[in-house]
Amino acid sequence: MQHNLELENRRFVVIALVLVVVLIYIARLFYLQVLSDDYISKANDIAFLTRTIYPSRGIIYDREGRELVYNQPAYDVLVTMREVKNLDTLDFCNVLGITREIFDQRMKEIKQSRGYSSYTQQTFATQLTSQDFANVEEALYRFNGFDTRIRTIRQYKYPIAPLILGNIGEVGKKLLEKDSYYTRGDLVGNLGVEKSYEKILRGKKGKEILLRDKHGRIKGHYDNGSMDEAPVAGHDLTLTIDADLQQYAESLMVNKMGALVAIEPATGEILAMVSSPTFDPRLLAGRSRGKNYIELTKNPYKPLLDRAIQASYPPGSTFKPAQALIALQDGALTPTTVLPCHGGFRQGKFRMGCHDGNTSWTMVPAIATSCNGYFGYCLVRILENRKYKSVQEAFEQWKNYMVSMGYGYRLGIDLPGETRGFIPNNAYYNKGFRTSNWKPINVISISIGQGEILATPLQIANLASTIANRGYYYVPHVLKEVHPTADGEIEQVPDTFLHPIYTKVGKQHYEVVAEGMRQAALIGTVRYAGNMDPEGIQLCGKTGTAQNPHGRDHSVFMGFAPKDNPKIAVCCFIENGGFGATYGVPIGTLVIEKYLNGKISDRRKPFETRMLTESTLQYNNSYKK
Repeated sequence: MQHNLELENRRFVVIALVLVVVLIYIARLFYLQVLSDDYISKANDIAFLTRTIYPSRGIIYDREGRELVYNQPAYDVLVTMREVKNLDTLDFCNVLGITREIFDQRMKEIKQSRGYSSYTQQTFATQLTSQDFANVEEALYRFNGFDTRIRTIRQYKYPIAPLILGNIGEVGKKLLEKDSYYTRGDLVGNLGVEKSYEKILRGKKGKEILLRDKHGRIKGHYDNGSMDEAPVAGHDLTLTIDADLQQYAESLMVNKMGALVAIEPATGEILAMVSSPTFDPRLLAGRSRGKNYIELTKNPYKPLLDRAIQASYPPGSTFKPAQALIALQDGALTPTTVLPCHGGFRQGKFRMGCHDGNTSWTMVPAIATSCNGYFGYCLVRILENRKYKSVQEAFEQWKNYMVSMGYGYRLGIDLPGETRGFIPNNAYYNKGFRTSNWKPINVISISIGQGEILATPLQIANLASTIANRGYYYVPHVLKEVHPTADGEIEQVPDTFLHPIYTKVGKQHYEVVAEGMRQAALIGTVRYAGNMDPEGIQLCGKTGTAQNPHGRDHSVFMGFAPKDNPKIAVCCFIENGGFGATYGVPIGTLVIEKYLNGKISDRRKPFETRMLTESTLQYNNSYKK
């Protein structure tokens, strides 16, 4: 009886196990046939070949309609892993001009890529030259599983503005995972405008679905092409850059390290923006892109660093007009307040030197002569203003004024990598001095744009533009217009570029500072190379000699012209250039004259010749003979 009971229990266990296995199979079959599309996808991969048709990337023009970046044919090699049979790898590598190591690495990368399928075409090599493509096409019959396709890559009409225009390169792993639009081998903007406006420039991919027979041979379009989709070309862009002015500014900056920024004050449009040393954008196009990019990264002068927006420098005396504006707005000074300069600023045993002797100034001549003593006492008046309870409260208000003028934070230019510079706050100094009761004398160097103050050349040019406008600026930008696509799709210029940003300082105070900068061009520190009245240009300018603890001082100039109804504002910053009048003024004013008059006068040709031929690289720590 006991034995029969044990057999009966075992029978129930076996039946239960069989039922569980059957249910698992049924559930799996239901998943595969109803819920999952894996087998459908694999079947489709065998029966169909989906080819991507790449759109033409948008053309890029300058403000005068000159073509800057255009497209030219490029050729890719594709591989369908499942169809690769009896491949003579050495022969294939010889035809394509690559090593066996590169071949093996590429095949490994393909198999590890997102969405890999042995049934679908994968990108093996990109951007073949016409000659390489011809060689591959001629030998393609020997290599089962390999195919080619034609698409477009970028070309550049002028050897200018590489960091503004940017370039395209093969999409990286992070973006592949982030954006489903891309597949391995796709090209994507990775510098400059190409990166900032990638989604506008790239267009929309098309596709064609082709039928295969049982041997994998193409038999034609599926359903007579009814499922095919035509690509849509990307939007063309017009930039604010003037190609002639850009080319001229770059020529003046040859063999110098630094940056130049030229802005149209009435719109915030960038007319020219140079980072020097620069390079030909065509170096980063085609199959040599990778090799050339590595060489550029190793260059000690760092040509890939956009010094106009990514380098932060002490602004030197170009900072003084901002101090004058704060003093006027806050009631610390009036235009007629007289402040002394006894060879500089003095307090107790401390002395901040000045090139002037024993004299006293009101505001306009103090700006014109760039008097350190005057602006040292100016900062003391600001921070000891009795309307505030403490120096620290006054300093926080000072910082807020500076921020309203575009310092200390990114301006928001439509190019990647902009840095914010640096404007200290109370917390910074409290920590540094280990007390919250520090005095103006402790931070006196910021009155002349030294000490902890850092600014980008773009921020300095923006200050010039703000003074030119008498109290407001537009976010500096390089995009002027987005053209509609062929199918009528419209993209608008970002709204943020269209509205003025007002500072915390009244217009009447800007008039005083503008006059000070006008006198600097007539009788002050700018007069040597910047008096352009005979050319009909009413220049307003300000020099700067930014102290450099690592070598020769930096030469700085900011200015705008004409004084009334200004058309251009400029900052020129030359690393290790010495006095502001030595390099900053000649280069900056030549760019202004070129833009306003279209040529350089005979009177000023010697300045042009000197700037075109002289070098400052020998003064830089990176210099190599």
